[in-house]
Amino acid sequence: LCCGAAGTYSVLQPELSSKLLDNKFSDLGQGDPELIATANIGCLAHLASRSDPPVRHWIELIDPASPD
Repeated sequence: LCCGAAGTYSVLQPELSSKLLDNKFSDLGQGDPELIATANIGCLAHLASRSDPPVRHWIELIDPASPD
């Protein structure tokens, strides 16, 4: 399920992008996550802009030397 960032989509289509982000959080909220992991830096920034749980790149989760 797309978060709505999609490159410049969140800038060019903010209303639709926001609806996609709402849908993403609705799905994520059903599991009550402690954190959200993503592989896409655009998604990371977009999700982090409205997320209560921390949003991390997946590499941060497997690299013990990465900062918290």
